[in-house]
Amino acid sequence: MTTTAVPAIGEDEIAAFRALHGRLGDAVETAVRGKREVVDLVLVSLFAGGHVLLEDVPGTGKTTLARAVASALGGLSRRVQFTPDLLPSDVTGTSVYDPQTGEVRFRPGPVFANVVLADEINRAAAKTQSALLEVMEERTVTVDGVAHAVPAPFLVVATQNPIDLDGTYRLPEAQLDRFMLRTSIGYPAPEHEVDVLRPGSGAGQVGAVPTVSNPHVVAEYGRRLGALHVADPLLRYIGDIGTASRADDRLRLGASTRGLRALVRCVQVYAASRGRHFAVPGDVQALAVPVLAHRLVLTREARLAGTTTEEVLADVLAGVAVPRPDAR
Repeated sequence: MTTTAVPAIGEDEIAAFRALHGRLGDAVETAVRGKREVVDLVLVSLFAGGHVLLEDVPGTGKTTLARAVASALGGLSRRVQFTPDLLPSDVTGTSVYDPQTGEVRFRPGPVFANVVLADEINRAAAKTQSALLEVMEERTVTVDGVAHAVPAPFLVVATQNPIDLDGTYRLPEAQLDRFMLRTSIGYPAPEHEVDVLRPGSGAGQVGAVPTVSNPHVVAEYGRRLGALHVADPLLRYIGDIGTASRADDRLRLGASTRGLRALVRCVQVYAASRGRHFAVPGDVQALAVPVLAHRLVLTREARLAGTTTEEVLADVLAGVAVPRPDAR
């Protein structure tokens, strides 16, 4: 069996993608003000074919962000409120008997959308969490031996409140590793918060978000960006970051190979969004924390000392030699 190589992506395509990325970001910002960095990270995950974990307190715009992204790309969005009594079939769908035809047919669940907001994912039991994470990985739902593909592109934006942990089920490390990146929205800067509070402001009004693309175009760009050039010295740099994290005494678990592959994929999209047809070390440094920090596991001693995975990763990056600027 032979695999058809994806042809190299040209500078004209890169320029067109940069313009599209900018239009999508501008459209989302009509509803989510002053959070362009977070919006760009979500768009990176969208085009890279990954999923996002938002850790934030209530009321910061997590639902608005997910719905605004879906509206901007012209796709379908669904929201699932995770609760302890939520069943896997409530998420993925199930077979139902149709009394009119006498047939059993599949009724799709809310995961059959382009953007799925899994609100407070850590409040559902492990079995329901696993059902969603399986769809995230496989892009299909199998019921009664029949596989049903979810739409493309497919982005899950899962949220969890890092403060209120009563009645929650912690996501195991193996499940956290399925999220391409983790970030938080946070409260807006004072000048943006005034704009959000102003009567008549369009902030939070998802219905006012313009549609600037369509799911087919987004999916095709995601496929094409997989051909963006990442030089061997840069790949070795990413590998060295993974090796250094695994050797750090403060970590019980360093960066996985899956995490490093996700970093490469995000770097390709990030570089293209900056108008380049090649990646540079600065792309890796900009994305290392959101892509890798949630995959690292601290030792008990490091946790008691108040160390964070972000601090460890910053030290790792500082200690790994950076490739020369001319290395491509």
